[in-house]
Amino acid sequence: MKLLKTNRRDFLKKSGQLLIGFQLFPLLNCTTKEDELHAIYNGIPERPHLGRELIDSWIRLDSEGHVTVLTGKKELGQGIRTALIQIAADELQVDINRCHIINGDTGQTANEGYTAGSNSIEGSGKAIRQAAAEAKFFLVQLASERLDVPLESLTIKDGSIYAADNRQVSYWELLDGQYYKRHITGNAPILEPAQHQYVGKPIPREDIRQLVQGKAHFVHDLSFPDMVHARVLHPPSYGAQLEELKKDKITALPGISDVLVDGNFVAVIAEREYQAVKAWEKMKVIAVWEKPSIETMPSQLFSDMRKHAQKPEVIRTDPKTISSISNAELRLKASYQKPYHMHASAGPSCALAKWTEEGLTVWSPTQGVYPLRATLSDLFSLDPEKIRCIGVPGSGCYGHNGADDVSAEAAIIAQKYPNKTIRLQWMREDEHQWEPYGSAMILDLEAGISADGYLQAMESNLWSDTHSTRPNGQAGHFVSARHLEKSIPFNKRGFSGGAYRNAIPLYIVPHYNLYLHNYEGPLRTSALRGLGAYANIFALESFIDELASLAGLDPFVFRIQNLQDPRAIAVLEELRDKTNWASRNSQENKGYGIAFSQYKNSAAYFAVLAEVELSSDKKSYTLQKLTGVIDAGQCINPDGLINQTEGGMIQSASWTMMEAVSYDENGILSRDWNSYPIISSKDIPVVEVQIINRPELPPLGAGEAAQGPVAAAIANAVFDCTGTRVRELPIKI
Repeated sequence: MKLLKTNRRDFLKKSGQLLIGFQLFPLLNCTTKEDELHAIYNGIPERPHLGRELIDSWIRLDSEGHVTVLTGKKELGQGIRTALIQIAADELQVDINRCHIINGDTGQTANEGYTAGSNSIEGSGKAIRQAAAEAKFFLVQLASERLDVPLESLTIKDGSIYAADNRQVSYWELLDGQYYKRHITGNAPILEPAQHQYVGKPIPREDIRQLVQGKAHFVHDLSFPDMVHARVLHPPSYGAQLEELKKDKITALPGISDVLVDGNFVAVIAEREYQAVKAWEKMKVIAVWEKPSIETMPSQLFSDMRKHAQKPEVIRTDPKTISSISNAELRLKASYQKPYHMHASAGPSCALAKWTEEGLTVWSPTQGVYPLRATLSDLFSLDPEKIRCIGVPGSGCYGHNGADDVSAEAAIIAQKYPNKTIRLQWMREDEHQWEPYGSAMILDLEAGISADGYLQAMESNLWSDTHSTRPNGQAGHFVSARHLEKSIPFNKRGFSGGAYRNAIPLYIVPHYNLYLHNYEGPLRTSALRGLGAYANIFALESFIDELASLAGLDPFVFRIQNLQDPRAIAVLEELRDKTNWASRNSQENKGYGIAFSQYKNSAAYFAVLAEVELSSDKKSYTLQKLTGVIDAGQCINPDGLINQTEGGMIQSASWTMMEAVSYDENGILSRDWNSYPIISSKDIPVVEVQIINRPELPPLGAGEAAQGPVAAAIANAVFDCTGTRVRELPIKI
């Protein structure tokens, strides 16, 4: 251990060494008095992250008794700010009110890639827990030396370490303004779950309280004294070319600062937002475009997928699969379809950017500040060290929506109009037309089972476009980079493995084949919540229900007897018991359907029961209730887990019953909430979620666990009350 006594600023400037504690004002306050706990938090000095293996990349303690947690993951509304603070507070054994968090800032936090795949708690939570444990272990060692007692005899309460004779010293007294470079070794003991004060409890989220009070929260709420407002006039359709725009008709409008035209990229800058919107409306009317047609029409889409897909990619194969299906006592083959879905974020994408001699700063709702920085670096051929991306919550984010595109466009405008903070917000039709969609998919399933309902063999064939074109360092993935005079071409980088996420059953299937048919579709696609898992689970769990029916077995019985994983069986049994399945209402107009999955076959387990009611004329149905059971291992914040799961269930219900992107040869027709309706508050069913908490096990990602099972449960419930199997989404009767 090396104690470094030098001026902190010079120290950082010259050596770049790291520390677990710091003081801006040495000896100002080294106690843990009650009033200190409530001292005003003024943040921490900003400095770059210098290595994720170092403790203070995740945890910092200041002289005023605060703890700052740092994470590269973004708060997207999923509640990780509170959950990560709970983990840190418990592991450090400090009052949670001492803790604050900074997330997603290339100027301060570690590079944790994208906030995606439901792995924030699994990944960042683990790193923060280890860093906090390491910091505490180091401080306890210091206390042992200071108090001259064995380390094992010490106890901790709110950052104060006590000897048996009641002598005590606080973390902050031990640090005493000195700087310690410490690494995360992974050897520090982790606190036993039984000693947790905060993990496992529904600690209220501060961000929700502020939202309810109408306080600034979203990137849209940011305001700077030098801020000007921009709008981008996107082409009316993919590949459209600008032929004419009379700029003088726009610059003559009140408040217009500039009109930018660079190839097919058109933007207006105004003093006030209303002026920018009026100019955008005028530009939309007077701009002349050459518009190519989309060749593959919706009516041809699924046949075109089968006809023009690439040679199938073999994901898994077993030479006995086909013969086992052929020789099985019972056989079934079915095909399912999913349309293009959009993120349909509640608020249009928004970002701010400022370009000065020192570099570029972007305030963005992106899911990955470091990938965004790398892509901006590629776009501008600018040293990434001269770009700072600061994550700020956006209004609805379920994957790769317009967040990165709007950030890049704000930066493009800022480069052309420097030394002012550019605030760019998309219009509603920008969001609907230009966001990347979740791909349309076809899923053919074939299986053989024994007469008593045991799976013998199964084969799956999937057709899909890619599920990820995130701009991970390649500027051509920004949609407007393709519109510039010196356009940057889009390189798809192949097709993503997300297409077959959850295609492989968790059930015991002795022989199994999986083939992926990659397809270049007519619409822009990328990551949408759950990627291919939504459609794969919809198809698989609908198919499992059909197999249960074929075998004449109860759907719970069929699933449980074909599962081996005790946690998978547990969520199904818990669902069966909680919903009183055996005594369910069997009225003719009522339908009940269940479904199950373990997300990614490695994250949270989720089982759900859907209850639907048929209308009196039997031409429509309503979703009455969804009941879910989730096992996400150690539950950090039960209220947050329930909220996440409920949100996923409701969004999936909307996708399943209502949503599909429509288009024709002239472009996207789904341009607003009338042409792309989503579930409204009055149509949201009763939703209940039960948690199986396993504090002794690691936490598992849960944010996308509900998407697929809910779709299949609704389909199965509709079949239960109509006798008609619907295999195409959205489910209509």
